Order: sequence, then C-alpha cells, then structure tokens
Amino acid sequence: MVLGAGIGSRLDPLTRSLPKPAVPVVGKPVIGHILDHLKHYGVTEIMINVQYLGEKLMTVIGDGSSYGVKVSYSVEDELWGDAGGVKRCEAFFRDSDDDTFMVVGGDDLSDMDFGAIIAEHKAKNATATIGAKRVEDPSQFGIAVTDADNFITRFQEKPKPGEAFSNLANTGVYLFKQRVFDTIPAATFYGFGKDVLPTLLAAGEPMLAVPTDAYWEDVGNLTIYRKAQRDCLDGAVRVVFPAGARVSENCFVCEGAQVHGTLSDYTVVGKNAIIEAGAIVKNSVLWDGAIVKAGTYLENCVVGNGVTVSSTHGIFNAQIVEAKRPTP
Repeated sequence: MVLGAGIGSRLDPLTRSLPKPAVPVVGKPVIGHILDHLKHYGVTEIMINVQYLGEKLMTVIGDGSSYGVKVSYSVEDELWGDAGGVKRCEAFFRDSDDDTFMVVGGDDLSDMDFGAIIAEHKAKNATATIGAKRVEDPSQFGIAVTDADNFITRFQEKPKPGEAFSNLANTGVYLFKQRVFDTIPAATFYGFGKDVLPTLLAAGEPMLAVPTDAYWEDVGNLTIYRKAQRDCLDGAVRVVFPAGARVSENCFVCEGAQVHGTLSDYTVVGKNAIIEAGAIVKNSVLWDGAIVKAGTYLENCVVGNGVTVSSTHGIFNAQIVEAKRPTP
C-alpha cells in the first residue's frame, strides 16, 4: 500500500492545485517514482488511499498500467491516519496468499533496497519490520533502539530535541504480517508510529529495524522539494526519467517542452512548457504547460501547471501557482 491521503500543508501553496504525492520531481509525480521502485522489486499489486484532492491523484496515476503495475484505490471520506487507512483496506491484503504486506509513504523519494528488507523480515520471522536510517535531527521522526540482531527494544515517536534515545529513524517503509490488523481498531484514527508499533513492542512481538544507507527523503517542504530535483540530476538517487526527456548541463527538459531562452543551475522544465527567447531561468522548476515570457528572469522559483509568467522583471524565491493572463 502506498499512502496518498495526506494534505501536504508544508508544501503550500504548491499543494493547493495538486496533492503532495502528485507533485512532479524531474517530470514525474513523486508517487510515480515510488511505483517504479516497487515494480523493480516485483511488487505489482498496489493499493493507494486518497482523500485530499483524491480525484486529481487518481487521474494522474490511473490504473497503474503506465508504470507496469495494477493500482486500486481506497477513497477516504476523512483522514484516518496511516494505520487507520491501511485498516480500511484489510480485505485487499487478506485476499493475498502471502502473509506479508508492505506500506510506504506516497511522498517519499528513495532507492532503498526493498528486496533486502523483505528478505530480512521473512528470514527473522518478524511481525513488523521498518526500514531505518541514521539522521542528524531525530526530533522529526520515530526513533528505534535495537539489539545486536536489529530487533527493536525501544521505540520513541518524534522525541524532543536532546531527548532522543538514538538517531535511527523510521523511514515509514513497513513490512507486516497480516495479524497486525488485529491491533488496529476499525473506523478509528490510528497511527503506526504512535499506536501500532508501541502496542506490538509492549506485547513482545518481534520487530525489526533494517538499517539502510540508501537515499531517502520525504519531499515534504519546498527546500527538500527543490533539493530532490538536484539529487535526481546528480545521480544521488536512482530514478527512471520520463520517456523523451533530455538532460544537458545539469538541466532537465521533458518531452514537448520548447526552450528558446537560457536555462541554468538545475532547472527542470515540464512537458509542453515554453521558455521564450530572452527569458532566463535558473534553479527553478516549471510544471507542465508553464510559460515564461520573453525578458523574464526567474531564480529559485516553482511555476505551477499551465501558469504564464509575463513579468519582464526578475522574480526570486517564488512559488507561482495561479494562472495569470499574459501582459499584452
């Protein structure tokens, strides 16, 4: 299951027009990169829960065939938390012959070795397993303390600065045995980090944390969103670029885009976008169909789908998400 129901308030105003899992990273929805990665490891039947702007996410991903997977949707009338959302899809997982199921965040960009995590989960017969990574600031994450065999002995959800027991963070990549559903109440807002994992630990269930040095970022704020584009172009994370895209001098241009101006410093240009002659775009992300008129200078900007930027002045550090009528 890929979690796609969040609001994405930290990416506002970009998420006023698209749900967070649908925001493009190098020309592809971030959730699309997740589907590519799951397919690579043989995971082809996927449930996505949707709520905020859910219809747009379903339109963007469709039935999953363009990613080589089969996607089903759970439409939530209200937010139920990550565990509560998974509980609503219990029948989907119970229909499987495999006792193990996987849950990943819909706005995470990663090239984590899912195969190794799955193998470790099954080899050690864990009830629950998390992908884990060392982080500099543990206060933003659930933190695990493990023994020599990587079994979790203590869990701490988003500790206050200076109070963390470790810096081994829960990445939100989970593997569970189906009996975990017995610990999640129906029709209740419920979380894995806050509710399920502490319950399993208290019950003495075997829980693993599998450490990884792989790339992993929650594309949850504007700083990381722009960093993710750069990391893809630098090869810091392995992704599948959209067909027909071209990369030159650290800039990325999707199929159908027309570039007559100047691009530099990791600029990403979406499908059918237009940069007119005399325009200069630096370290910016243009979504599909965006137009930058002649004489405009953009730096550190994100321009939304179908937006025309008609200023003949410099624009810096802006998120331009509302369509503007071109200046005559």
